[in-house]
Amino acid sequence: MAELFGFEIKRKGEKKSDNIPSFIQPGADEGSIDIAATGTAASSYLDLNGSARSEAELVQKYRSMLQQPEVAQAIDDIVNEAVTISPDQKVVECVTDEVDQPDNIKKKIREEFDNVLKLLDFSSTGYDTFQKWYVDGRINYHVMIDVKQPRKGIQELRYIDPRKIRKIREFEDKKSSGNGADGKFLTKEIKNEYYIYSEKGFLATNNNIGAQAGNNDIQGLKIAKDSIVNANSGLLNENNTLVISHLQKAYKPLNQLRMMEDAVVIYRISRAPERRIFYIDVGNLPKMKAEQYLRDMMTKHKNRLVYDASTGDVKDDRRHMSMTDDFWLPRREGGKGTEITTLPGGQNLGELDDVLYFQKRLFKALNVPISRMESDSGFSLGRATEISRDEIKFSKFISRLRSRFSTLFDKILEKQLVLKGIIRPEEWAEIQASIRYDFMQDNYFEELKESEVLRERLNLLRDIDDYVGKYYSAEWVRKNVLMMNEDEIEKMRDEIEQDNEDADDAEDDIDDGNF
Repeated sequence: MAELFGFEIKRKGEKKSDNIPSFIQPGADEGSIDIAATGTAASSYLDLNGSARSEAELVQKYRSMLQQPEVAQAIDDIVNEAVTISPDQKVVECVTDEVDQPDNIKKKIREEFDNVLKLLDFSSTGYDTFQKWYVDGRINYHVMIDVKQPRKGIQELRYIDPRKIRKIREFEDKKSSGNGADGKFLTKEIKNEYYIYSEKGFLATNNNIGAQAGNNDIQGLKIAKDSIVNANSGLLNENNTLVISHLQKAYKPLNQLRMMEDAVVIYRISRAPERRIFYIDVGNLPKMKAEQYLRDMMTKHKNRLVYDASTGDVKDDRRHMSMTDDFWLPRREGGKGTEITTLPGGQNLGELDDVLYFQKRLFKALNVPISRMESDSGFSLGRATEISRDEIKFSKFISRLRSRFSTLFDKILEKQLVLKGIIRPEEWAEIQASIRYDFMQDNYFEELKESEVLRERLNLLRDIDDYVGKYYSAEWVRKNVLMMNEDEIEKMRDEIEQDNEDADDAEDDIDDGNF
């Protein structure tokens, strides 16, 4: 085992959780492997229909799904909606209006966020970065700093293949005071957290990390926790041992669709052509001679023309049998004589209801409106009554994805601010809750919905204006018609007063001739 490689951000004082014990083990939403302080680990497997047994194989399955045209089209729609790159606008902006810090600190936070975007090269590779995160269900970066001059902040962010890195948490049993039988209850305390990097990756053959008691066979480079930035989908399997991707629920419908398409192709090839049926009269010949006579007739009358695409020649090739060959059946004396009939081809070759059913199931599993996936459906922009419910749900799904993906910005920005001494590590928890990220919008349906809502509120305000001061107060109208909260009402009042003051000043200037 290599020594700890990287850096660590230390926080002053004891952790708050040290004084508040709990019998619940801390959650591992990043899919880490939990081991005892001695090094014994528990293996983590996900049986994906018997085909994927490790996280590395799981990521490999997701990437293979991306090669399918339906999945690739759906992911393109999701990524295009989530990340919009424009030459004249920022892809993402850091909003610090709610941060309770001096203006100079908030300005530095915004400047450092711009530096983070430059380190990620997000204006150029934002699509690729978001797609990697969405498909794999996780994304990892190595935070590289100048160890001699850490005040310079992060110098480079280097992408790490998720199949080559795993997080390890070492636990130690500890008894704490409580309401147990002996006045104490057993808790698990995290003793150490770090990452293991293996250039060969963690495959199913070597991913059984420490499965046997006392066997510490974790091989790889041991890296400090703060040297790695990890952001995942937030989705876990039923055992909370592995992080899964949003593509997980589409895996089975995709396999069923491919299987159904293959079955339709096989059926069409085998049932499309009409075949001839030859009933050959063999008289009273013995069985062996009757079969020989039948084979002679087949050889004599069968003619298989083969087209050679390389030379353009057409030749007779009787050496190979095919599933579209004619049928040759013997017929004994006393029945009908030699007869040739035809077997008609399949009658339902144009039926694709089964394929379309599984295709719709796949589209639903991918969270993309079916109307977007159908090539014959037009794209109309109109009133809010024309917006489908699927589009509204899709817009909310994109908002959730952006919110979860923003954890990547949070973790990188925290390290950048702490390394440069702009904030202290213990201050980040309060600041993080107030920072939000605004992605550049490109969903017309979302804008159309907001404009329609505002229009309806203004129409209602116009109708109720005559009753304000008589049956309804202006405060009630602001809260129940315009749906404004206390902060918005106070802010609007201040802005109106400021506008009135500016208007009065302008009138005074006109009266004095100063214009």
